[in-house]
Amino acid sequence: MYRKSVKVALVLVYLVIIAGAMVRMTGSGMGCPDWPKCFGYYIPPTDIQELTWEEDREFKKGQVIIIEETLQVAKTDFTTGFSYDVTNWEAYTEHDYAKFNVWHTWIEYVNRLLGALSGLAILVMAVLSFKQWKRRKRSTIVSVLSVFLIGFQAWLGAIVVYSELAPVKITLHMVMALVIVAVLLYLLYLSQPSFAQKQTDLPFKSVLVLALLLSLIQIILGTQVRQFVDDSVAVVGYENKAAWLANPTLLFYIHRSFSIAVTVTVLFIWYRNRIKGYNIWGITPMVILVLAEALTGIAMYYFDFPVLSQPLHLVIASVLFGVQFYLILQVFVHQKPAELS
Repeated sequence: MYRKSVKVALVLVYLVIIAGAMVRMTGSGMGCPDWPKCFGYYIPPTDIQELTWEEDREFKKGQVIIIEETLQVAKTDFTTGFSYDVTNWEAYTEHDYAKFNVWHTWIEYVNRLLGALSGLAILVMAVLSFKQWKRRKRSTIVSVLSVFLIGFQAWLGAIVVYSELAPVKITLHMVMALVIVAVLLYLLYLSQPSFAQKQTDLPFKSVLVLALLLSLIQIILGTQVRQFVDDSVAVVGYENKAAWLANPTLLFYIHRSFSIAVTVTVLFIWYRNRIKGYNIWGITPMVILVLAEALTGIAMYYFDFPVLSQPLHLVIASVLFGVQFYLILQVFVHQKPAELS
């Protein structure tokens, strides 16, 4: 039961990463300008009319309207009169973004909903982990830690919104998601009845760690390149895709060069595994993911960002990180046999 809960939590976290990639692709990060609600609602509006002041209309405390390009928040529960009464409202002060786009709002809302579900799944997982306490205390301790990590991640999500999508905060938010993936993979590894440590040589272990670090750096660099693309879109327009990377910064070329380093290290791991006969799970999927990552990167640069190439690029990188981390667990972590329910 516990092992299944870890799998569910891991799948949901990856779904959040996918949803986050869609948010970035569509520019929906400010679709819900407040947090944790969306325009003050648990279920967000579907029409601008819901965010417009009207006479003889009931408002609940915390609900939001857009008036004169500002967000105004209801101070208490009340019913409007014949004219707008400023004493019933207070300005939203976290930022000055006051736009409504139904598609952006609901894309961001789905992202937050999946985030909430993943948090609930991790909480259930942590509760179930107490059954493992006598046999494997690490599982319980790390499971409880993961609850705090997902809470911290939720707080980071709020900070990203309040900062109006500051690039550094977006990057930190992404890195934290990968940390949670790594923690859940570790718990998945521990939840097996037994798993013998793979015996490998030092060059293999060293390059395996190097490949993971390079992939993590690539993801961080990629979020910064993506920010440059977002800035370009704001200047040249969404339809002018050929101009998005017309004048890339040095960071783009570093990101592209790092992809070569990642590919070389992964091919070395594949070759070493083959000639040494280690038979470690995940080597071939890792190679396939690296090639797919390279292809999506090439497609974006040379074919003007085909549909879904951007979110695919990020999602593949996240899955690659997970596979590489699980490879490291097999090589570095010894698991003693244990009987799990």
